Amino acid sequence: MLLTGSGLRLIAAGSAIGLTLAAALSWLLARFLFAIHATDALTFVGVPLLLAAVGALASWIPARRAARVDPLVALRSD
Repeated sequence: MLLTGSGLRLIAAGSAIGLTLAAALSWLLARFLFAIHATDALTFVGVPLLLAAVGALASWIPARRAARVDPLVALRSD
């Protein structure tokens, strides 16, 4: 749970910073976007959710692998 929790905290912080910067610079992004608006709600919600899902999976896989290790084996290897 420690690995997954720290990974989720990093995902939340990165999403908050990214969304803040994207909203602040949406006027600059409007020049490069042709088919959607710079403040498109689907994009502002969909991209962070997709990145959060990938990040959660990336932190869950090592946590699951670490949970399967016998504690005595792990202590003896150090």
